Amino acid sequence: MKIGLLTDSVSHLPFDAALDLARTHGLSSVEVATGNWSESPHADLPALVSSDGAREEFLGKITSRGLTLSALTANGNQLHPVTGERQAEVVRDTITVASALGVPTVVLMSGLPGAEGDSSPNWITTSWPPENLDILAYQWQEVAIPYWKELAAFARDANVRLAVEACGAQLVHNASTLHRLIDSAGADVVGANLDPSHLMWMGADIPAVIRSLGESIFHVHAKDIRINRWNADNDGLLDTVPITTPHDRAWNYVTLGLGHPDGQQFWADFVYNLRSVGYDGTLNIEHEDALVSSIEGVGRAAELLNQVVLTETPDWTPARV
Repeated sequence: MKIGLLTDSVSHLPFDAALDLARTHGLSSVEVATGNWSESPHADLPALVSSDGAREEFLGKITSRGLTLSALTANGNQLHPVTGERQAEVVRDTITVASALGVPTVVLMSGLPGAEGDSSPNWITTSWPPENLDILAYQWQEVAIPYWKELAAFARDANVRLAVEACGAQLVHNASTLHRLIDSAGADVVGANLDPSHLMWMGADIPAVIRSLGESIFHVHAKDIRINRWNADNDGLLDTVPITTPHDRAWNYVTLGLGHPDGQQFWADFVYNLRSVGYDGTLNIEHEDALVSSIEGVGRAAELLNQVVLTETPDWTPARV
């Protein structure tokens, strides 16, 4: 396995400085966001689509520092009933650029439609009242599956894999809905970007998720959460308090190692469980901690992962006796 950096973690830095930070901490790769929910501070997507020179310069900055480009990210809501078409264009352009650069993976979310006729997305989280199931059937059968079959075919032709990040307020928000999307669109090109933080706050057991997804894990984000029990015990874990007021929330995204009482042990188990299902890709640090400097947070995350990551190919075999 290798350790990388999602450069949006340090979006305030120029691209060159973000790459230097990754190299300083001994990281092997970077992942760069191209638009939609990112301001895309480190990639000019239109230029990368249209210009060989822009692509050469962009990739050259990365490779000249001994880094690789492990993925491009186009997180957004391409199934939004109003703005989805514009966001879907960013996704397709990102796949086009990834193909031209030889980048194997594009990270994205599933998207979330509305109910039929809605102008806003509608995240259904319970099976009752009964109309909720009708909305879900429409979202899957009439919107998501047709879109994803077409997108998967486009990505397959481009020789790019799509790593879908299960996340709250998305149609795909857990392992079961991710399996449904993979089965519908094609397991050869659609898989998981495993970001454990989203699944943690919904109460999932991360080792169980890893075992469930198995070879469908195409990519991994290293991101943690911390549950504030004084709020969670009162209100539960569904939370609409702004992330900019972390002490008022039930949970927060935090720097790696600060989210669990066992800290380093959790991430050691995380790495070992990934190895057990055959994952040998990149763990990309994603910093979204409102209480810790991004540069300090990236450094602490890199230090922790460097202590637990497994880098060599296993070679032990039992003795012949």
